[in-house]
Amino acid sequence: MRLGYFMMPLHPPGSDLGKTLQHDLRQVERLDRLGFSEAWIGEHFTAEWENIPAPDMFIAAALQRTERIVFGTGVSCMPNHSPIILAHRIAQLDQMAQGRFMWGVGAGSFIGDMEMVGIDRKSGYQRQLTGDAIDLVLKLWADPEPGLYEQHSWSFTVPTPDLSIGKHVHVKPFQQPHPPIAVAGTSPDSATLTYAGARGWLPMSSSLASARLLRSHWAGFEQGARSAGRTPDRTTWRISRDVHVAETTEQARQEALDGAIGRDFRGYFLRSARQAGRLSMMKHDESLPDDDVTPEYLVDNHWIVGSPDEVARKIRALSDLVGGFGTLLVIAHEWPDPAVWDRSMTLLANEVLPQLADLGAPAAVAAATA
Repeated sequence: MRLGYFMMPLHPPGSDLGKTLQHDLRQVERLDRLGFSEAWIGEHFTAEWENIPAPDMFIAAALQRTERIVFGTGVSCMPNHSPIILAHRIAQLDQMAQGRFMWGVGAGSFIGDMEMVGIDRKSGYQRQLTGDAIDLVLKLWADPEPGLYEQHSWSFTVPTPDLSIGKHVHVKPFQQPHPPIAVAGTSPDSATLTYAGARGWLPMSSSLASARLLRSHWAGFEQGARSAGRTPDRTTWRISRDVHVAETTEQARQEALDGAIGRDFRGYFLRSARQAGRLSMMKHDESLPDDDVTPEYLVDNHWIVGSPDEVARKIRALSDLVGGFGTLLVIAHEWPDPAVWDRSMTLLANEVLPQLADLGAPAAVAAATA
C-alpha cells in the first residue's frame, strides 16, 4: 500500500488565489518530506472551490520545491484544450520532471467547464471528443504527418519539416513512448475505466464513489484489459478518499465534521451532487433517502476518519471489500489550522501506513505506459 494525494484543490469561494496556490505548494512540499509517493493536481476553469486552471504550471513550480514525489495532472480536461498546444505543454512538463510525472486525462465533469466549450454534459459527446483528443496528442508525440488536422472544433496544421532551419514538430516527452497515462472513474460501471483497461492505462476512482461503485470500477477495468489481451494489475489502481487522523477516533470525528472536510461537503460537494442528481453515488445502499446523506452519515460510512489504529482498520476493510488496490489518494483540504492537517498526514504516514505493509506495493508505473 502506498500513499498519494489528490489536490482538486478545495478552497472556499472568495479565497485569494495567490495565497491558496502558496498554501497548496506548502502542502506538497510537506508530503514529499513525509514520503508520499504521488500528488495529482486538478484542473478547473469555472469552479471557484477548485481553483487551479493550469495544473501544469503548478506542477512545474512544485517540482522545484520537492525531491521525490511524483506529480500528475488530475486531470487534463481534454474538451477544454487544443490537442497540439496541450501536446507541447505536457511534453515540456515531462521533460522538466525527468520521470516524476504522470499524465491524468479525462473529459471533465464540472458543468461550467462544459458550457465553456458548448457541450451538454448529458449528451456524452465529451467522451468521444476526449478519446479523439488523446489519440491525436499521442500521434503528435510519435511521428505526425504534415498537413491540416480538422476534427471536432480543432483546426491546426503540422508544418512540412525543413530541417535546414530546424522547422518541425519536435517536442517529445522525456518518458517514452509517453508518460504513464491515468484516467479517473466516477459513475457506476464506468465506461471510461473499461476503456482505460483496454489501453493499459492507470485506473483511478473518485473519492465520491461508494464501495459498491468501486467494485464496478474494477470489474469494468478488468473487462477492458482482458478484452485487449492484457493482465490487469490491482496494484496500479488508485482509490481516492477523504481521510483524517487524530490521536483518538472521537477527536478525529469531531475535527472532520467541524473542520475542513465537513465545511467542504456542506458548502460544495453535497450541494453540487444534489443539483446534478448524483447523491446516490455516495450511498452504500441506493434505497437510502437523499436527505440522509449528510456529513454525519459520511463520516461513519464513507470518509476514513479515526485514530491511527481505526484508520488502518478502515483502509484494510476497504481493500478487502474491493479485492485490493495499490495507492490510497488522500483528498486535499484547506484546514483553518494547518497544524491539524499536518498532524493528520504525519500520523497517516508514520503510524497508519506501517500497519498496512502486508497489503503490498504497486508495480512500477512505467509498466503501464504501453
